[in-house]
Amino acid sequence: MKNFLTTNIGRLRLIGLLEGISLLVLIGIAVPAKHLLGDPTLVKAIGPIHGVLFLLFVFNTLSVGVEYQWKFKTTTWKVLLACLVPFGTFYIDRKILSKIEPTAD
Repeated sequence: MKNFLTTNIGRLRLIGLLEGISLLVLIGIAVPAKHLLGDPTLVKAIGPIHGVLFLLFVFNTLSVGVEYQWKFKTTTWKVLLACLVPFGTFYIDRKILSKIEPTAD
C-alpha cells in the first residue's frame, strides 16, 4: 500500500483504480438515475470527478511511460486504451502495472 503513494507506478495504479471506480459509478448509478428518475445531480457531481481522474490517468501514464522507457507500440498505447474501456483500468493493472517493479522517487 505504501508504494501506491511513494512511487510513480503506484500512483498510476491508484489513479487507475479510482478512475475505473468512478466510471462504474457514473455509468452504473448516475446515468441511470438521470434517465430513469430525471435527476441529473449525480451526473453533475461524479462527471467532473471522473473527468479529472481520466486526465490524471492519461498524464501519469505518459509520465510513467517515459520514466520506465516503455515502447509506445508495445505498452503505452495499451495502458492509454485501458481508460477508454469499462473495466479496462482494472484489467491493465492486473496484466501490466502490477508486474512492474516500482522504483523509489
